[in-house]
Amino acid sequence: MLTRLPGRTSARLLASGLLAAATVLLPAVSAAAAPSDSVRQQQQWVLGMLDVPAAWSLSEGANVTVAVIDSGVDPHVSDLTNSVISGPDYTGLSTSPSNPNWGMHGTWMASIIAGHGDDGGGDGIIGVAPKAKILSIRVIPDTTDPGYKKYDGEQESKIQDELAEGIREAVRRHAQVISMSIGYSAPSGVVRAALQYAYSKGIVLVASSGNSGNNDEHHVRSSDRNWAPVSFPAEYPGVLSVGAVTMARQPASFSSGNLSVKVAAPGDAVPAQGRNGEYYTVKGTSPACALVAGVAALIKSEYPKITPAQVMDALTTTAHQPLSDGSYNVLTGFGIVDADAALIEAGKLMHEHPAGSRVPLSAHFGGGPAAIPAAPVGPRGPGQLVVFIVLALLSAAALVGGIAVLRRRPDHG
Repeated sequence: MLTRLPGRTSARLLASGLLAAATVLLPAVSAAAAPSDSVRQQQQWVLGMLDVPAAWSLSEGANVTVAVIDSGVDPHVSDLTNSVISGPDYTGLSTSPSNPNWGMHGTWMASIIAGHGDDGGGDGIIGVAPKAKILSIRVIPDTTDPGYKKYDGEQESKIQDELAEGIREAVRRHAQVISMSIGYSAPSGVVRAALQYAYSKGIVLVASSGNSGNNDEHHVRSSDRNWAPVSFPAEYPGVLSVGAVTMARQPASFSSGNLSVKVAAPGDAVPAQGRNGEYYTVKGTSPACALVAGVAALIKSEYPKITPAQVMDALTTTAHQPLSDGSYNVLTGFGIVDADAALIEAGKLMHEHPAGSRVPLSAHFGGGPAAIPAAPVGPRGPGQLVVFIVLALLSAAALVGGIAVLRRRPDHG
């Protein structure tokens, strides 16, 4: 997960946090020297935990574009060939895409979402949605990027505006899913409005919950020690916040625990391809976010008209809670995502339309004609009507006479 801290002073004070986040993203194991099919083998536990192979019988993500709002994606790596649409760079930095420190994090995430292997030969990274397209939108540099220092010194409002522009660009480019393995410590009305706009257009929004874990206890009250600092955009309404679990299906020690967390996915030793074409295992809530974004792409591919709320419903109601009590937990949300079960549930949600009623619409109000009681007085005949009119005229005449008498009385005032 790439993290932006507000302002130069804050970044300097929390430099150790930045270093920890960067270390998390460094390759724990490089598989460059090993055959790429061994990388596929290393992926099996990740895909198996999410039940992705079973889901592929229904969907592989065709006709879906996932916007990866990140540090950039190299479109030339083997496992992403012909799958990447290069969008704009909003960072304002001059770092060239040919620089080896450009787009490392973003390329990792893209390969996890939509890698198709090495030219389809059965080797290399296979993403959760291998037939999906990636729209690369660069809004943040990697910490090793030559321009990172300049970026980190920019005003917070400018940084947030860049993210908002990236989100709106994803809408303009008709993305169906937005994956945000990034984190900001401060909220922004501009970003929130952009996300609400994307949500209103039917786009599924996915973000990483953060890598702070519980190691920020000294910043909060003793009664809040199970809570991690908030991270945006994961905290915004309508965003599916993703926590990380280990191979043992337990919450990862670094995964932030907040009420924003909805679901969890593998975030430790997750294989990915880097911009140099080599293979890595990456660690953090970033890969967890990318994996869930891939599952969302499978659902949107099979059910293009499904709403973001329905996608979130399908993912949360079918998730498997790894913790003993089985209830909601701030670290894993409603549980680990199950791609196959979520697809099936999405189908049920899409087909749950109320049957059309054969009863006339008027019958739904007041119980219909059968529920109207009989009149307490029967209808009048012609004779009764004439008598009624005569009586009415006599009453009117008497009233007028009474008024005239009142007017003739002397004033004793």
